[in-house]
Amino acid sequence: MKFTLAAQDKFSKARAGEITTDHGTIQTPIFMPVGTAGTVKAVHQRELADDIKAQIILGNTYHLYLRPGLNTIEQAGGLHKFNGWDKPILTDSGGYQVYSLTDVRKIKEEGVTFRSHVDGSKHLFTPENVMDIQRVIGADIIMAFDECTPYPCDYRYAKNSIEMTHRWLKRCCDRFDSTEPKYGYSQTLFPIVQGSVYKDLRVRSAEVIASFEREGNAIGGLSVGEPAEEMYAMTEIVCDILPQQKPRYLMGVGTPVNILENIALGVDMFDCVMPTRNARNGMLFTKNGIINIKNEKWKNDFSPIEADSDLFADTAYSKAYLRHLIHSGEMLGAQIASLHNLHFYLWLVGQARERIIAGDFYDWKNKMVKTLGQRL
Repeated sequence: MKFTLAAQDKFSKARAGEITTDHGTIQTPIFMPVGTAGTVKAVHQRELADDIKAQIILGNTYHLYLRPGLNTIEQAGGLHKFNGWDKPILTDSGGYQVYSLTDVRKIKEEGVTFRSHVDGSKHLFTPENVMDIQRVIGADIIMAFDECTPYPCDYRYAKNSIEMTHRWLKRCCDRFDSTEPKYGYSQTLFPIVQGSVYKDLRVRSAEVIASFEREGNAIGGLSVGEPAEEMYAMTEIVCDILPQQKPRYLMGVGTPVNILENIALGVDMFDCVMPTRNARNGMLFTKNGIINIKNEKWKNDFSPIEADSDLFADTAYSKAYLRHLIHSGEMLGAQIASLHNLHFYLWLVGQARERIIAGDFYDWKNKMVKTLGQRL
């Protein structure tokens, strides 16, 4: 994997770059649609590529390991062949999912024992076998196995947790470096900075993660319930330490406003379930603000979902029709809303990139932040 910087904003830490992988290039800043179980919910791969213009999508180690299982994925020739997506893929290590199973998992130095949410069967994830699992899944970018601390989290727990995460990272790197990719293309490993909302822990973790000198770095443990101001403060601290010449990935973030503010702090890559999850509940993100399509005010609004959009679904269907579909529980409603939100997120990061290159990102960002957060 290679990363090159194309431009940097004069008035913020925003930057535009390009990541090159064996499955194609990714122009940053970028938003990565979440395809937890090998699918971005309610969206075809053709729509992802041609309509949404996604350049990279996510899969999740925990979910794919349980279903369909590694045997099926390996027989298919890896996740790209299995799900028909020929562009880059990133896999989350499953750490976040495992830790969210608070009642059915135990964390030890060896790894994490957990029970499957599918059938209750018992499993063990270690730094080593999570590397092996992600080799089988075959993503272009794979994540280190870490502990995602909850919020709030007391200082001592957070400190012990990052120290274990750093020890686990060494084991991840040793295993990754001693094994080969399975399907004839290269993979790269990103470590993850943790440390909850404690400045000294974030500084320490960022320094340790940077010292491993991997090809990219991630920031985890934010967007887990802390105030946005805390998220921005921690992101800024970490981005000032992580190397300039490598991509920075802020995991699980967030709203359109969160994304723009974090781009301004130096983040290059984002993912979040929000555009698709909120879409299924009738929340649309638009250039003018947030629409709850379930509201009565849209019942007889026959204007297009977003009139100046180049997405077919945005101009072919009206707000009134989409409201009807969502209220009726029709699958097409979830599909249209998901297409709209994902297309909007990719449009937004594409605009951010253009503004960074043009040199007027900062003023544009400040104006957009005021607009995007308002409820229509």
